[in-house]
Amino acid sequence: MLYALADTAPTTEVNQGLADLSDTLVLVTILLYAVALFAFAAEAAYGRRTRVAAARIPAMAGSAAAGDARVRDTEPDLGGAVDELQVRVRDAEPDTLAARHPIGRVAMVVTVLGLIAQAGQIISRGLAADRWPWGNMFEFVVAITLCAVATFVYVAVRHRAYYLGAFVMVPVVLLLGIAVRWLYTEAAPLVPALHSPWIAIHVSAAIIATGAFVVSGATTVMYLLADRAELRARAGQAVRGVVAKLPAAEILDRLSHRTIVFAFPLWTFAIIAGAIWADEAWGRFWGWDPKEVWSFITWVVYAGYLHARATAGWRGRKAAVISLIGAAALLFNFFGVNYLFSGLHSYAG
Repeated sequence: MLYALADTAPTTEVNQGLADLSDTLVLVTILLYAVALFAFAAEAAYGRRTRVAAARIPAMAGSAAAGDARVRDTEPDLGGAVDELQVRVRDAEPDTLAARHPIGRVAMVVTVLGLIAQAGQIISRGLAADRWPWGNMFEFVVAITLCAVATFVYVAVRHRAYYLGAFVMVPVVLLLGIAVRWLYTEAAPLVPALHSPWIAIHVSAAIIATGAFVVSGATTVMYLLADRAELRARAGQAVRGVVAKLPAAEILDRLSHRTIVFAFPLWTFAIIAGAIWADEAWGRFWGWDPKEVWSFITWVVYAGYLHARATAGWRGRKAAVISLIGAAALLFNFFGVNYLFSGLHSYAG
């Protein structure tokens, strides 16, 4: 199994059968997600365009080639009108790559199977150690990726956004690979510092929020690619490959925003719950611990993102830059803080 990768053995007895099942299921999960990733990538590369994507590029290229200065002066927001039409078409018609190509459907089925296997892995690990299954970095990564995939599945079904598949599964597979190769820890009871009901509240909220932020980050990257493709099309340049099949940049910008709107209150609650737990455990709400500082920095960045959109009307590239800064802060808070700094949260590494 994976026990050879562990640095230390568990200090007390665990249910070894369930622990073995958990280790097997995490490998099954990675395999299924890898298959789903390749299926999503193949569908994106060889499948037909969405109706929105198929209509977008020729329309933009045609307007760039045929329009003159007078037309642009008369209709200054042609691109915006085209984008708005795309949004209406996209919302009104269930016209996605997954609905058009069988491999897209296979990718979604395999993704759901992987999600079920991953849920089984987390449950069996928790039962094996008789505790909440997020007491170390390995378990955090597994739980976060489960929330990321669950968020993707919901968004894909709710908004017919199956085109997110490859871009979400890339970080998910990478994170799970890192977890198994370098972060693996055998199933064992919690360290004394984590024996608190707050682990089910504070840590759970942080995990769900982080999983949603992973999806928003992937969607932001897609937005930047789609936006660049639209700029090239408006300039009369050819747009080919996967980027030519992406939906309108405005759609991706809106999906990223909605995901952050969902995740931000959870992240806020996680910080507040963590402060309450800190007061119970260490006798203070705030102590400038590196994890506390970077969690707050991440909160400030995403708060700035939402504030800029709500008040200054920042959308598109400006909002995307802030979103990526937030994703970078989140990534550093998760990996960098745990391994570069010594603090009260070091036991979770």
